[in-house]
Parts: sequence; structure tokens; C-alpha cells
Amino acid sequence: MTPRPAHSPHGAPAGDSLPASGAADLPLHGWRAFVGSLDRAIGWLTEIPAALLVLADILVMLAGVIARYVFHAPLVWGDELAGILFLWMSMLGAVVALRRGEHMRMTAFVGKASPSTRAFLDVLAIAAALAFLLLIVHPAYEYASEEAFVITPAMEISNVWRAAALPVGVALMLVVSVLRLLRTAAAARVIQAVALVGVVCVGFWLLGPVLAPLGRWNLVIFFAGVVGACVFAGVPIAFSFALATFGFLALTTHTPMVVLVGRMDEGMSHLILLAVPLFVFLGLLIEMTGMARAMVQFLASLLGHVRGGLSYVLIGGMYLVSGISGSKAADMAAIAPVLFPEMKKRGADPGDLVALLSTTGAQTETIPPSIVLITIGSVTGVSISALFTGGLLPGVVLGIALCSVVWWRYRHEDLSGVEKARKGDVWRAFVYALPAVALPFVIRAAVVEGIATATEVSTIGIAYSVVAGLLLYRRFDARRLLPMLIETAALSGAIIFIIGAATGMAWGLTQSGFAQDFAAAMERVPGGSAGFIVVSIVAFIVLGSVLEGIPAIVLFGPLMFPIARAVGVHEVHYAMIVVLSMGLGLFAPPFGVGYYAACAIGKVDPAKGMRAIWGYLVALIVGLICVAAIPWISIGFLH
Repeated sequence: MTPRPAHSPHGAPAGDSLPASGAADLPLHGWRAFVGSLDRAIGWLTEIPAALLVLADILVMLAGVIARYVFHAPLVWGDELAGILFLWMSMLGAVVALRRGEHMRMTAFVGKASPSTRAFLDVLAIAAALAFLLLIVHPAYEYASEEAFVITPAMEISNVWRAAALPVGVALMLVVSVLRLLRTAAAARVIQAVALVGVVCVGFWLLGPVLAPLGRWNLVIFFAGVVGACVFAGVPIAFSFALATFGFLALTTHTPMVVLVGRMDEGMSHLILLAVPLFVFLGLLIEMTGMARAMVQFLASLLGHVRGGLSYVLIGGMYLVSGISGSKAADMAAIAPVLFPEMKKRGADPGDLVALLSTTGAQTETIPPSIVLITIGSVTGVSISALFTGGLLPGVVLGIALCSVVWWRYRHEDLSGVEKARKGDVWRAFVYALPAVALPFVIRAAVVEGIATATEVSTIGIAYSVVAGLLLYRRFDARRLLPMLIETAALSGAIIFIIGAATGMAWGLTQSGFAQDFAAAMERVPGGSAGFIVVSIVAFIVLGSVLEGIPAIVLFGPLMFPIARAVGVHEVHYAMIVVLSMGLGLFAPPFGVGYYAACAIGKVDPAKGMRAIWGYLVALIVGLICVAAIPWISIGFLH
């Protein structure tokens, strides 16, 4: 599964996302030229509107904050309009992500296959996505048609203006999938992949009468077998979930498929999720304006002369940047290019650098505004403000654990050629970095003081960063705004589409009775709350290495958090345990794809970091045990 890779100045991916399987560099003539032209037209028809929708949502949310806090005249229609714009942005963003090959997928096994097998699996992934889109496009149209009779409460317009985003988005993704198949060089490979997907779909349809009487065994067949096969074959996570859920509901129940579309809509329409694109854009903005670089340079002037000093700067820099950015890949991409050249010049092992970069990614998973924390609040009802407060200290505890390993490894480092920065230089670096360092505290204060909600606060951060970039740092490249907005829409669309598919899957599991059985089994775990926490840590480390945080939380959060409350575990404390456990799985090799993202960003062969990372992982496990054993670390500062 591929997280969002490091971004280039033009928003192009730099990771191992689903490749745009095509023959872009083949001579285009005849029908292939027509297909290429149509693909570019789809790109313009989706990327520009998606970017404008991100910008419109930012402006609407910021206007709401100003109207309520400054003029004491709330915009009663603000949230409703933002919700409509958000759903359209999410669906168009999902189209852009599909066209660019940026939907999250597991690549651990695909990457180990031979080149010919890997190319076939890439085409198979597109064919599988196409199958789901063909199956769901009519139910999506029916759903939007039914919503035409619903009138929105604030703006008093037909809800079809919002719901139409679903069939339009599905239809555009369908067209994009077909175009990607047509642009594939090897026609035989396309025919084989489409035929295989078609045979499997027809086979399941013919087996419908056999599957229906199997009862709970269908859960294993669809939600373990089908999901597992799709995920390991490299089918994007969202489409893997969606195909399995559609098959389960269509073949083993009498549920109309329009209900599945409704559940997906429900999952994608939580207004709290609007924080995802806003914080993603904020993360890109602080990199573009030089705020991230200013913070890191200040820390380097402060600690660069001590043994392992730049490694401490890496840990502290990731902590500070994670307090602003909502994208872990963006965090790493903001830090690594600033520090790695100097660290290598001092003789640091490249493998050790990417190992530390990867584990700091896991360490800072709870630092607000973590998108995983926002997702937890969305699906479980836990206060986002409480999660943001509770997430600060666990990151410090894990950071101290990593620092202890750095101290041990670099205790004999030769610093004879390194000069200590003069006090004047440190002071100037601090003054220069102060506006950037203050941003996390501005965001935190805005939430605590009630100026803005956890969703709205990112707009204050965006406005702050724009002013700082224009007036203080004088680094504001307006030409990069459009690529950044498009990149924000693509990443957010991919994330939100996963949440929609996972919400539909979670609903199917709940309707089957699995949720009740799972909850009963977890409540019977021996050892009370301690036993439940231990099982949860192991389970979410495994889930983090396979699913990543967001889909795992959407699927299992509604099941696990009520059990945690029932056995006496504070929900904020449990959230920190869950997020850190998943972060450990996400950034730990050989399956954790966050590790491979760190290697791609640091331009280091993954094999070089395998040995170095284990000491840091042990430190993270020790820190996680401390957080799990001492609830005060997570809840001590809650009101």
C-alpha cells in the first residue's frame, strides 16, 4: 500500500504508487492519439475544478471563522455549502488520483514479482477497479435521483446538487479506467487481465445460490479471501474493500446496492473530514514558504555541534513539522533534503539516516493535526480537541526513546571539523524561525480558545502561512499554488474514497452480526483492561503494516472503542495506543510501506536501512509500552 509520496515542485509523485500504465512515450497516431487527447481533456476537466473546489472550501471555512469570531454573525449556510463543495472535491480528487495512479495500494508483494508479472498485476488492478465502477455506476445514479426529493435545511436547495457528485465521480473514474487500459502498450496483457476479472465476477455470480446458505462463512470468503487477494495483488485499497462489500451484499443478502452507495456517501460526508485536504494543503504551504526549512535550520544551529546533534534535530524537526502538516510523506520530504546532505558530509551512514527518518514518522503519528486522529474523532465521536491535546506528550516520550538510541550510536562521533555556532548566529536563526515555530501553538490556541473548530483551524494556519511567506520569509511562488491545490485534491480524494469504501464495508460487517461477535470475543480476553490493551497493540501493529491507519480505524474503530470504554480504558488513552501501534506497523520493514516511502524520499536503497532500523524500533516499542502502561501521558493534560 502506497502512502502519498514526496512531491515535486510541480506536484508529480515520486513514490511507487500505481503507475500510469500506458505507453506515454510510444508514438501516438490514429486512435492512440485520440485516446491521448481525450485523457488530457479529462485531466483538465477534473484537475482544475478539483483545485478550485479546494480553494473554495478554504475560503468558505475561513469566512465562517471571521464572521463568527470577528463580526459575531455566524454564516448559517457555511457548513452546508462547505459540505457540498467537499463531496465534489473528494470525488473529483479520486478521479485525479486514479488518472495519476495515486490511489493507495499494497506494493510489498507486487514489487517482488518479475517485471512481466508486475506489469500484468498493474493492468489487473485497473481492470478490477473498472469492474467495481461498472457495477456501482447505476446504483450511484439511483441514489442521486432519490436525493433530489430532499431539501437541504440551511440553503433550501435540492440535495441532488450534493449527491450528484457520486454518479459523476464514478462515471469519470470509469472513463479514466477505460482510457488507461486503452493506453497500455500490450493489448494481449489488457485482454488477459479483463478476461480474468470478468471470469471471476461471473464465477461468483453463478455461485450465488451456493454462497447464500453459507452464513458466516461468507465473511471469510469475501472480507478475508476477496479483500486479501485483491490487496496482495496490488488492487487499490478502496476498490478492494468496495468489490468485496458489493459481492457480499449482492450475492448473500437482499440489500439493494443503492444502500451501499448511501453508506459510502455517509462515510465521505462527515464535515470533520474536511480537515484532511485543508491540513494537507497547509503542509505543502509551509514547505513552499520556507517555514519548515527555517525551523530545521534553527535547531541545527542549536544542536549541530554535539555528538549526534543533527539526528536530534531530525527528531525535533519532525515533531515540529508534524504539528503543522497533515501528511507524513510531506513531513519527511520537508526535513530530509535540509538535513541529509550535511549529515552525510559528517560521515553518517545513509542506512541509519533513513532508519531514523522512518521511525520518527512513527514517533510523530499522534502529533496534532494528525489525520488519523481526525479520522478517529470522525468515526468514534471522541473529542478532536481532546485527541489533539492528548497526542502531544506521547510523541515526546517516543522521541526521548529514539534520542537514547542516537546518543548510544553517536557517542564516539568525531566532531573535530564542526564549529559550534556563535550565540549571535543562534539568536538570529531563532528570530528568523520564530514565526514558523509559533504556528503549531497558534493552531493549538485557536482550538482551545474556541476561535475555530478542529476542522476550521487549518484555515487560520493557511492564512498565517500565506502572510508569513509573503511578508516575512519572502518565499511565495504563486506558480506552485495550482499544482499544490491539485496535489491536495488528489491525495484527499484517495483518502476520502478509502473512508467511503471502508464505511460501506464496516456497515456490511455490522449487518452480518460480526461486530457483535467480535466485541464479545474481545471482552472475553483474559487480563481485563491490560489484556485488552496488549491484544490491541499486537492487532493494530499488524493492521498498520497491511492497511495503514485510516482504513483500519474506519473498519475497527467503531468496534474497538466501545469495548475499550467497557473495560475501563480511557478513549483518548486508547486512541494514542492504537495510533502509535499502527504507526509502528506502517514504518517497520519488511511490510511497512512508510519505511519504503522514507527510503524514496532520502534516495537510499531500502536494504541499507534494514539493519540500522531495529534499534530504533526497539526504542519505539519501549516508548509505546510506557504510553500504554501510564495513562497520564495521554490524558494528564485533559481538562
